Amino acid sequence: MKTLRGIPFLALIAATSLVAVGCTGFKSQSEVDALNEAQAVGSPFTQALASEYRDMANREQNVMFDYPDALHFARKGLAASAGEVVLPEPVSDWNLKPEHVEELSSARSKLVMALDRGAREANPSVAAVAQARFDCWIEQQEENWQKEDISGCKAQFFDALNTLGGDLAPPPEDVMPPVTAEAPPVAPMAPEDAKYLVFFDFDSSKVDVGGSSVLDSVAAEIKKQNISAINVIGYTDTSGSKQYNKRLSAKRANAVRDGLISRGVDASMLKIDSKGEDFLMVPTADEVREPANRRTEITFEK
Repeated sequence: MKTLRGIPFLALIAATSLVAVGCTGFKSQSEVDALNEAQAVGSPFTQALASEYRDMANREQNVMFDYPDALHFARKGLAASAGEVVLPEPVSDWNLKPEHVEELSSARSKLVMALDRGAREANPSVAAVAQARFDCWIEQQEENWQKEDISGCKAQFFDALNTLGGDLAPPPEDVMPPVTAEAPPVAPMAPEDAKYLVFFDFDSSKVDVGGSSVLDSVAAEIKKQNISAINVIGYTDTSGSKQYNKRLSAKRANAVRDGLISRGVDASMLKIDSKGEDFLMVPTADEVREPANRRTEITFEK
């Protein structure tokens, strides 16, 4: 989504697609390295925030192997190290369950209020921790499977927020809530809302190991759902001519099509298209090699 974040990342990306971003690792490595070497300037707050994002980016890249989010937090860290005031993550940029949207929106509002009241200047190190832990919480909440990481980031956020004078505290987990009408269960993501991504190396249409994992997930989902059609659309970055990129994006879409057919997907269900360097995931200038833009998107129709 994980931006690749902060740029409106694709709405509702299936969780299984987030692990398959091996080629994005090349870009994240260079930007994390740049952040590791950067000499932070600016206010005490931006310098402290740069350090927090440095830790986050290194962990996402080297421990979690989450290259898109490593790239995103590295970029936020580089901006902070240059003295820019970057904001906590917008809740709308993340694919969250409704109950998490409400909770995180309230928490972000309290954090922004504290920052705007002067927390950046009065207590820069704690303000930086509060913002970084909020971003950690929302990133982990979207993935929604590492419960200890979610609760750890959340608890540290509230500790820092309360130190800054915020008045929002997490509800105690061991207290039974008042009896009310039972809320309806949260429905699973509808197949037509899911989007799977297969990324490619520069100037390549070969589906790598990460992409193969995504295709396995797509094929398995198709077998479970009543799906009438599957859209497969290829894209490129802006390096190269438009005509060449149009052909390359078609090759990428066809490689994904062939991979799905080899996994038992009915060829008649597949709708293939190619967009070349149009509709970039990460907006760039011409002739820019951007791993996130070298992709094929797979969506379903009911």
